[in-house]
Amino acid sequence: MEIAVISGKGGTGKSSITAAIANALCNVVLADCDVDTANLHLLFNPEIEEEESFVGAETAVIDYDICINCGECMNYCRFDAISKDKNENIVISDIFCDGCGLCEKICPEKAISMLASTDSKLLTGNFRFGKMVLGHLAPGEENSGKLVNLVRDRAREISKTNNIEHIIIDGPPGIGCPVISTVTGVDYCIIVTEPSLSGLHDLKRTIELVESFKLNFGILINKADLNDKINVKITEFCNQNNYNLLGQINFDTNFVEAMLNTKTIGKMFPESESYGMIEKMIEKVLQSLSES
Repeated sequence: MEIAVISGKGGTGKSSITAAIANALCNVVLADCDVDTANLHLLFNPEIEEEESFVGAETAVIDYDICINCGECMNYCRFDAISKDKNENIVISDIFCDGCGLCEKICPEKAISMLASTDSKLLTGNFRFGKMVLGHLAPGEENSGKLVNLVRDRAREISKTNNIEHIIIDGPPGIGCPVISTVTGVDYCIIVTEPSLSGLHDLKRTIELVESFKLNFGILINKADLNDKINVKITEFCNQNNYNLLGQINFDTNFVEAMLNTKTIGKMFPESESYGMIEKMIEKVLQSLSES
C-alpha cells in the first residue's frame, strides 16, 4: 500500500508530516522522492546498506590531442557552452553544457565524446522505523523523474522482500515531472497545504493533478492558525467540492524542536496535540483505503 505525501509548494511542512506518519505506522518503507533536495536522511540518519550510481546527465569532453580548434562545434552549440579561451583553445563549460551530444556528432576530427556523470545516487538502508530508500540528484543534472521511478521501484522490492505493508513516499513540492512520477499509481495522496494565498493557489493545482490520475486523496491544513481568513477559504473550498479534509494542525514549535534533536514529533512529543492529529489522520486514510 503506497501513500504519497505531496504539496503544491515548498515550506508547508510536508517532510515533517511524512516523518511523523512513519513514526505512527512504525514499520514502513520510507521513500524520499524529493531527489533534488532529499532531506529525510538528515532526520533519520539511516544505516546505508547499498549505494548505486545513477546516470543523470552526460557532459561533452574534448580530447585535446585530436582537437584542431576549428570552432565547428562552437558554431553549432545553441547553449553557448562552447567558446575559446585566451589561448584560442576550444573549451566546454560544464555549467552551460546541456548534454545534447550535437558537438560530438558534428566534430570533423571526432575529438569530442560524451562522458556520463555518476554523481547522482540511489541509496537504500535501515532506519528506526523500517527501511528507507532515497535518491540524490547531483546539482545541475537531469532525469529527476527517472530517478524517482527507480526510488519507487526499489521501495516496492524492499516492501515485498521484507513483508512490509506500507510504503510512505515523501514527494517533491510542485506539480512537475518528479511529482508526476511520485504519484502515478499510488493508493492514496495526502496533500499538505498551508493557509496562505500561494498555498491555496497551489493546492488547487495539485488537486487538478491528482484528479487527472483518478487518485484517492485527502487534504491536511498545516500551520492552520497562521491566517484564519484563508484557513476558512480553504475549508470552504474543500466542503464545496466534497474534498476529504483530513484535519488541521496548528503551528507547533514542537516540530522544530524535535527536528533539531533529529527526532520526529511523535518520538519526542508523543502526547502533543499535533501528533494526535496525525494519528487520527492516518486512521482516516487507512479506513478510506479499506473501503475503496
